[in-house]
Amino acid sequence: MSRPSPQPPREGEGEHPSAPENIRAIAPYLPGKSIAETARELGMREADILKMASNESPLGPSPKALAAIRAALADLHYYPDGSGYELKRRLSQRLALAPENFVLGNGSNDVLELAARTFLTRDDSAVYSQHAFMVYPLVVQAIGARAIEVPVRDYGNDLEAMARAVRSDTKIVFLANPNNPTGTFSAWSEVRAFLEGIPPRVLVVIDEAYGEYLPDDLVSPSAGWLASHPNLVVARTLSKAYGLAGLRVGYAFANRDVAEVMNRVRQPFNVNHLALVAACAALEDHEFIAKSREVNARGLEQLEEGLKALRLPFIPSRGNFITVRVGDAARIYAALLEEGVIVRPIAGYGMPEHVRVTIGLAEHNERFLAALGRALAKG
Repeated sequence: MSRPSPQPPREGEGEHPSAPENIRAIAPYLPGKSIAETARELGMREADILKMASNESPLGPSPKALAAIRAALADLHYYPDGSGYELKRRLSQRLALAPENFVLGNGSNDVLELAARTFLTRDDSAVYSQHAFMVYPLVVQAIGARAIEVPVRDYGNDLEAMARAVRSDTKIVFLANPNNPTGTFSAWSEVRAFLEGIPPRVLVVIDEAYGEYLPDDLVSPSAGWLASHPNLVVARTLSKAYGLAGLRVGYAFANRDVAEVMNRVRQPFNVNHLALVAACAALEDHEFIAKSREVNARGLEQLEEGLKALRLPFIPSRGNFITVRVGDAARIYAALLEEGVIVRPIAGYGMPEHVRVTIGLAEHNERFLAALGRALAKG
Protein backbone atom coordinates (compact mmCIF):
# COMPACT_ATOMS: atom_id res chain seq x y z
CA MET A 1 0.00 0.00 0.00
CA SER A 2 1.53 3.30 -1.04
CA ARG A 3 2.09 6.01 1.49
CA PRO A 4 0.12 9.24 1.12
CA SER A 5 2.19 12.10 -0.20
CA PRO A 6 3.32 14.46 2.55
CA GLN A 7 1.38 17.70 2.51
CA PRO A 8 3.35 20.94 2.58
CA PRO A 9 2.78 23.02 5.69
CA ARG A 10 0.29 25.82 5.34
CA GLU A 11 1.62 29.35 5.29
CA GLY A 12 2.66 30.40 8.79
CA GLU A 13 3.14 26.81 10.00
CA GLY A 14 6.36 24.90 10.54
CA GLU A 15 9.93 26.00 10.12
CA HIS A 16 10.96 28.57 7.56
CA PRO A 17 14.15 30.47 6.71
CA SER A 18 14.81 33.41 9.00
CA ALA A 19 16.83 36.43 7.95
CA PRO A 20 19.36 37.88 10.41
CA GLU A 21 17.96 40.34 12.92
CA ASN A 22 19.71 43.33 11.31
CA ILE A 23 18.01 42.50 8.00
CA ARG A 24 14.57 42.02 9.53
CA ALA A 25 14.92 45.38 11.29
CA ILE A 26 15.45 47.30 8.05
CA ALA A 27 12.71 49.77 7.19
CA PRO A 28 12.18 49.43 3.42
CA TYR A 29 13.17 52.39 1.28
CA LEU A 30 10.00 54.12 0.12
CA PRO A 31 10.40 56.00 -3.17
CA GLY A 32 8.28 58.97 -4.14
CA LYS A 33 4.73 58.04 -5.09
CA SER A 34 4.44 57.21 -8.79
CA ILE A 35 2.19 58.91 -11.33
CA ALA A 36 0.46 55.63 -12.21
CA GLU A 37 -0.27 54.78 -8.57
CA THR A 38 -1.64 58.25 -7.88
CA ALA A 39 -3.83 58.20 -10.98
CA ARG A 40 -5.32 54.83 -9.94
CA GLU A 41 -6.03 56.00 -6.41
CA LEU A 42 -7.58 59.33 -7.42
CA GLY A 43 -9.33 58.17 -10.58
CA MET A 44 -7.45 60.80 -12.58
CA ARG A 45 -5.70 60.64 -15.93
CA GLU A 46 -1.96 60.16 -15.66
CA ALA A 47 -1.51 63.23 -17.85
CA ASP A 48 -3.20 65.33 -15.14
CA ILE A 49 -0.80 64.23 -12.39
CA LEU A 50 2.17 66.46 -11.56
CA LYS A 51 5.04 64.59 -9.92
CA MET A 52 7.46 66.80 -7.99
CA ALA A 53 8.62 64.15 -5.54
CA SER A 54 11.68 62.31 -6.83
CA ASN A 55 14.07 64.97 -8.16
CA GLU A 56 13.59 63.85 -11.76
CA SER A 57 14.29 66.02 -14.78
CA PRO A 58 11.28 68.14 -15.82
CA LEU A 59 12.74 68.24 -19.34
CA GLY A 60 12.62 64.49 -19.82
CA PRO A 61 15.65 62.56 -21.13
CA SER A 62 18.48 63.97 -23.20
CA PRO A 63 17.37 63.94 -26.88
CA LYS A 64 20.73 62.48 -27.88
CA ALA A 65 20.19 59.68 -25.37
CA LEU A 66 16.78 58.92 -26.86
CA ALA A 67 18.26 58.72 -30.35
CA ALA A 68 20.99 56.37 -29.12
CA ILE A 69 18.39 54.15 -27.44
CA ARG A 70 16.35 53.87 -30.64
CA ALA A 71 19.46 52.94 -32.60
CA ALA A 72 20.36 50.23 -30.08
CA LEU A 73 16.99 48.48 -29.83
CA ALA A 74 17.89 45.79 -32.36
CA ASP A 75 20.76 44.62 -30.13
CA LEU A 76 18.68 43.67 -27.08
CA HIS A 77 19.29 39.95 -27.63
CA TYR A 78 22.95 40.50 -26.71
CA TYR A 79 24.27 40.90 -23.18
CA PRO A 80 25.60 44.37 -22.48
CA ASP A 81 29.31 45.11 -22.41
CA GLY A 82 30.15 43.88 -18.93
CA SER A 83 33.20 46.12 -18.71
CA GLY A 84 31.37 49.26 -19.83
CA TYR A 85 34.38 50.04 -22.00
CA GLU A 86 32.92 52.90 -24.05
CA LEU A 87 31.28 54.67 -21.12
CA LYS A 88 34.45 54.41 -19.05
CA ARG A 89 36.46 55.74 -21.98
CA ARG A 90 34.25 58.80 -22.28
CA LEU A 91 34.26 59.40 -18.55
CA SER A 92 38.03 59.13 -18.45
CA GLN A 93 38.32 61.77 -21.16
CA ARG A 94 35.97 64.13 -19.33
CA LEU A 95 37.64 63.78 -15.96
CA ALA A 96 41.29 63.22 -16.98
CA LEU A 97 41.38 59.85 -15.23
CA ALA A 98 42.16 56.34 -16.43
CA PRO A 99 39.35 53.93 -17.32
CA GLU A 100 40.64 51.75 -14.49
CA ASN A 101 39.57 54.44 -12.02
CA PHE A 102 35.87 53.86 -12.73
CA VAL A 103 33.15 51.62 -11.34
CA LEU A 104 29.80 51.60 -13.14
CA GLY A 105 26.53 50.99 -11.37
CA ASN A 106 22.81 50.48 -11.75
CA GLY A 107 22.35 54.06 -10.59
CA SER A 108 24.63 55.71 -8.06
CA ASN A 109 22.75 53.80 -5.35
CA ASP A 110 24.45 50.70 -6.71
CA VAL A 111 27.97 52.08 -6.36
CA LEU A 112 27.21 53.43 -2.87
CA GLU A 113 26.13 49.95 -1.85
CA LEU A 114 29.16 48.44 -3.60
CA ALA A 115 31.48 50.61 -1.52
CA ALA A 116 29.83 49.39 1.66
CA ARG A 117 29.74 45.73 0.61
CA THR A 118 33.39 45.85 -0.43
CA PHE A 119 34.90 47.54 2.61
CA LEU A 120 32.48 47.27 5.52
CA THR A 121 31.94 44.31 7.87
CA ARG A 122 29.66 43.81 10.84
CA ASP A 123 32.63 44.51 13.13
CA ASP A 124 33.08 48.01 11.66
CA SER A 125 31.33 51.36 11.90
CA ALA A 126 30.31 53.93 9.31
CA VAL A 127 29.80 57.67 9.77
CA TYR A 128 27.19 59.80 8.03
CA SER A 129 25.20 62.94 8.73
CA GLN A 130 21.73 63.32 10.13
CA HIS A 131 19.20 64.17 7.37
CA ALA A 132 21.39 62.40 4.80
CA PHE A 133 20.36 60.16 1.92
CA MET A 134 18.50 57.17 3.32
CA VAL A 135 20.59 54.67 1.38
CA TYR A 136 23.57 55.26 3.70
CA PRO A 137 21.92 53.91 6.88
CA LEU A 138 20.17 51.23 4.84
CA VAL A 139 23.36 49.68 3.47
CA VAL A 140 25.15 49.97 6.81
CA GLN A 141 22.30 48.20 8.58
CA ALA A 142 22.10 45.52 5.89
CA ILE A 143 25.73 44.62 6.53
CA GLY A 144 25.22 44.70 10.29
CA ALA A 145 27.83 47.39 10.89
CA ARG A 146 27.48 50.10 13.53
CA ALA A 147 26.03 53.39 12.32
CA ILE A 148 27.34 56.69 13.67
CA GLU A 149 24.92 59.47 12.77
CA VAL A 150 26.27 62.98 13.31
CA PRO A 151 23.85 65.86 14.05
CA VAL A 152 23.61 68.52 11.36
CA ARG A 153 24.56 72.18 11.63
CA ASP A 154 22.02 74.49 9.95
CA TYR A 155 20.59 71.46 8.13
CA GLY A 156 23.98 70.77 6.54
CA ASN A 157 26.98 68.54 7.10
CA ASP A 158 28.92 69.43 10.25
CA LEU A 159 32.28 68.38 8.84
CA GLU A 160 34.25 69.01 12.03
CA ALA A 161 31.82 66.90 14.06
CA MET A 162 31.87 64.17 11.41
CA ALA A 163 35.67 64.04 11.56
CA ARG A 164 35.54 63.80 15.36
CA ALA A 165 33.00 60.97 15.11
CA VAL A 166 35.47 58.66 13.34
CA ARG A 167 36.47 55.80 15.65
CA SER A 168 39.12 53.10 15.53
CA ASP A 169 36.60 50.70 13.94
CA THR A 170 35.32 53.20 11.35
CA LYS A 171 35.80 52.01 7.77
CA ILE A 172 33.59 54.39 5.75
CA VAL A 173 32.39 57.98 5.91
CA PHE A 174 29.47 58.93 3.63
CA LEU A 175 29.23 62.59 2.65
CA ALA A 176 26.69 64.05 0.20
CA ASN A 177 27.49 67.40 -1.42
CA PRO A 178 25.01 68.90 -2.19
CA ASN A 179 23.05 67.02 0.44
CA ASN A 180 19.73 65.30 -0.15
CA PRO A 181 17.06 65.99 1.14
CA THR A 182 18.15 69.36 2.54
CA GLY A 183 19.94 70.80 -0.51
CA THR A 184 22.73 72.23 1.63
CA PHE A 185 26.25 72.63 0.25
CA SER A 186 29.69 72.48 1.88
CA ALA A 187 32.44 74.58 0.31
CA TRP A 188 34.92 72.37 -1.53
CA SER A 189 37.79 73.90 0.42
CA GLU A 190 36.11 72.68 3.61
CA VAL A 191 35.51 69.24 2.11
CA ARG A 192 39.17 69.01 1.10
CA ALA A 193 40.28 69.97 4.61
CA PHE A 194 37.88 67.36 6.01
CA LEU A 195 39.28 64.70 3.69
CA GLU A 196 42.83 65.50 4.72
CA GLY A 197 41.87 65.06 8.38
CA ILE A 198 40.41 61.57 7.93
CA PRO A 199 42.78 58.64 8.56
CA PRO A 200 43.95 57.04 5.27
CA ARG A 201 42.54 53.67 6.38
CA VAL A 202 38.99 55.14 6.27
CA LEU A 203 37.18 55.27 2.93
CA VAL A 204 35.52 58.64 2.27
CA VAL A 205 32.59 58.32 -0.13
CA ILE A 206 31.43 61.66 -1.54
CA ASP A 207 27.99 61.49 -3.14
CA GLU A 208 27.77 64.12 -5.90
CA ALA A 209 24.39 63.14 -7.36
CA TYR A 210 23.37 66.80 -7.72
CA GLY A 211 26.72 68.21 -8.80
CA GLU A 212 25.58 69.16 -12.30
CA TYR A 213 23.28 71.80 -10.82
CA LEU A 214 26.10 73.70 -9.16
CA PRO A 215 27.14 76.98 -10.80
CA ASP A 216 30.42 77.08 -12.68
CA ASP A 217 32.32 78.60 -9.77
CA LEU A 218 31.28 75.71 -7.50
CA VAL A 219 31.97 72.76 -9.81
CA SER A 220 33.49 69.84 -7.94
CA PRO A 221 37.30 69.50 -8.06
CA SER A 222 37.20 66.03 -6.51
CA ALA A 223 38.57 64.16 -9.54
CA GLY A 224 41.83 66.00 -8.98
CA TRP A 225 42.08 64.73 -5.42
CA LEU A 226 42.49 61.03 -6.23
CA ALA A 227 46.25 61.16 -6.70
CA SER A 228 46.82 62.41 -3.16
CA HIS A 229 43.87 60.67 -1.49
CA PRO A 230 43.66 56.95 -2.36
CA ASN A 231 40.91 56.55 0.26
CA LEU A 232 38.47 58.68 -1.79
CA VAL A 233 35.46 57.40 -3.75
CA VAL A 234 33.19 59.84 -5.59
CA ALA A 235 29.73 58.70 -6.74
CA ARG A 236 27.76 60.41 -9.51
CA THR A 237 24.58 59.67 -11.45
CA LEU A 238 22.92 60.33 -14.79
CA SER A 239 19.46 60.14 -13.21
CA LYS A 240 19.10 63.83 -12.41
CA ALA A 241 20.38 66.50 -14.80
CA TYR A 242 20.77 64.02 -17.68
CA GLY A 243 17.21 62.74 -17.30
CA LEU A 244 17.98 59.00 -17.28
CA ALA A 245 16.40 58.01 -13.95
CA GLY A 246 14.35 55.23 -15.55
CA LEU A 247 17.44 53.53 -17.00
CA ARG A 248 19.45 53.48 -13.75
CA VAL A 249 23.03 54.35 -14.59
CA GLY A 250 25.63 55.86 -12.30
CA TYR A 251 29.34 55.63 -11.69
CA ALA A 252 32.09 56.15 -9.19
CA PHE A 253 35.72 57.08 -9.59
CA ALA A 254 38.37 55.99 -7.14
CA ASN A 255 41.97 54.94 -6.74
CA ARG A 256 42.71 52.06 -9.13
CA ASP A 257 43.15 49.54 -6.33
CA VAL A 258 39.88 50.61 -4.70
CA ALA A 259 38.01 50.53 -8.02
CA GLU A 260 39.47 47.12 -8.84
CA VAL A 261 38.14 45.46 -5.68
CA MET A 262 34.76 47.19 -6.03
CA ASN A 263 34.53 45.80 -9.56
CA ARG A 264 35.15 42.32 -8.18
CA VAL A 265 32.10 42.65 -5.94
CA ARG A 266 29.65 44.18 -8.40
CA GLN A 267 27.17 41.99 -10.23
CA PRO A 268 28.08 41.03 -13.82
CA PHE A 269 26.25 43.13 -16.41
CA ASN A 270 24.94 45.46 -13.70
CA VAL A 271 24.37 48.25 -16.25
CA ASN A 272 22.08 47.30 -19.11
CA HIS A 273 22.79 47.89 -22.79
CA LEU A 274 20.33 50.75 -23.29
CA ALA A 275 21.61 52.50 -20.18
CA LEU A 276 25.19 52.27 -21.45
CA VAL A 277 24.47 53.69 -24.89
CA ALA A 278 22.16 56.38 -23.49
CA ALA A 279 24.76 57.45 -20.94
CA CYS A 280 27.46 57.77 -23.59
CA ALA A 281 25.18 59.96 -25.71
CA ALA A 282 23.90 62.04 -22.80
CA LEU A 283 27.42 62.92 -21.69
CA GLU A 284 27.92 64.57 -25.08
CA ASP A 285 24.63 66.47 -25.01
CA HIS A 286 26.08 69.73 -23.75
CA GLU A 287 23.14 71.79 -25.00
CA PHE A 288 20.70 69.68 -22.96
CA ILE A 289 22.76 69.97 -19.78
CA ALA A 290 23.04 73.73 -20.20
CA LYS A 291 19.26 73.93 -20.58
CA SER A 292 18.75 71.69 -17.54
CA ARG A 293 20.88 73.98 -15.42
CA GLU A 294 19.17 77.11 -16.73
CA VAL A 295 15.65 75.76 -16.16
CA ASN A 296 16.62 74.64 -12.68
CA ALA A 297 18.12 78.00 -11.70
CA ARG A 298 15.04 79.89 -12.92
CA GLY A 299 12.69 77.41 -11.28
CA LEU A 300 14.49 77.60 -7.97
CA GLU A 301 14.16 81.38 -7.98
CA GLN A 302 10.46 81.09 -8.84
CA LEU A 303 9.80 78.67 -5.98
CA GLU A 304 11.79 80.74 -3.50
CA GLU A 305 9.78 83.84 -4.36
CA GLY A 306 6.51 81.92 -4.14
CA LEU A 307 7.37 80.39 -0.78
CA LYS A 308 8.35 83.78 0.59
CA ALA A 309 4.97 85.13 -0.53
CA LEU A 310 3.34 82.27 1.39
CA ARG A 311 5.57 83.11 4.38
CA LEU A 312 6.95 79.59 4.53
CA PRO A 313 10.54 78.99 5.63
CA PHE A 314 12.69 76.91 3.29
CA ILE A 315 16.25 75.64 3.21
CA PRO A 316 18.43 77.34 0.57
CA SER A 317 19.20 74.64 -1.98
CA ARG A 318 21.99 73.81 -4.42
CA GLY A 319 20.13 70.85 -5.90
CA ASN A 320 17.14 70.42 -8.20
CA PHE A 321 14.73 70.49 -5.28
CA ILE A 322 13.80 72.67 -2.33
CA THR A 323 12.81 71.60 1.17
CA VAL A 324 10.14 73.69 2.85
CA ARG A 325 8.73 73.71 6.37
CA VAL A 326 4.94 73.50 6.17
CA GLY A 327 4.01 72.47 9.72
CA ASP A 328 1.69 69.48 9.46
CA ALA A 329 3.52 67.94 6.52
CA ALA A 330 1.33 64.84 6.40
CA ARG A 331 -1.80 66.98 6.00
CA ILE A 332 -0.22 69.23 3.37
CA TYR A 333 1.06 66.22 1.45
CA ALA A 334 -2.42 64.67 1.43
CA ALA A 335 -4.08 67.93 0.39
CA LEU A 336 -1.65 68.39 -2.49
CA LEU A 337 -2.16 64.78 -3.53
CA GLU A 338 -5.92 65.36 -3.78
CA GLU A 339 -5.13 67.97 -6.43
CA GLY A 340 -2.87 65.58 -8.30
CA VAL A 341 0.37 67.17 -7.11
CA ILE A 342 2.91 64.73 -5.68
CA VAL A 343 5.64 66.02 -3.37
CA ARG A 344 7.88 64.12 -0.96
CA PRO A 345 7.15 64.00 2.77
CA ILE A 346 10.42 63.45 4.60
CA ALA A 347 9.43 62.37 8.09
CA GLY A 348 11.55 59.29 7.41
CA TYR A 349 14.56 61.59 7.27
CA GLY A 350 13.74 63.01 10.69
CA MET A 351 11.99 66.08 9.25
CA PRO A 352 8.26 65.58 9.96
CA GLU A 353 7.34 69.24 9.39
CA HIS A 354 8.98 69.49 5.97
CA VAL A 355 8.26 68.40 2.42
CA ARG A 356 10.76 68.21 -0.41
CA VAL A 357 9.69 69.59 -3.78
CA THR A 358 11.41 68.93 -7.10
CA ILE A 359 12.03 72.06 -9.16
CA GLY A 360 9.91 71.91 -12.30
CA LEU A 361 9.12 73.94 -15.36
CA ALA A 362 7.54 77.35 -14.76
CA GLU A 363 4.01 76.00 -15.19
CA HIS A 364 4.75 73.11 -12.81
CA ASN A 365 6.04 75.44 -10.13
CA GLU A 366 3.05 77.74 -10.58
CA ARG A 367 0.59 74.87 -10.19
CA PHE A 368 2.37 73.61 -7.08
CA LEU A 369 2.44 77.03 -5.42
CA ALA A 370 -1.25 77.59 -6.11
CA ALA A 371 -2.15 74.16 -4.73
CA LEU A 372 0.06 74.73 -1.70
CA GLY A 373 -1.67 78.03 -1.00
CA ARG A 374 -5.05 76.31 -1.05
CA ALA A 375 -3.78 73.50 1.18
CA LEU A 376 -2.49 76.00 3.73
CA ALA A 377 -5.77 77.90 3.67
CA LYS A 378 -7.66 74.73 4.60
CA GLY A 379 -5.68 74.49 7.83
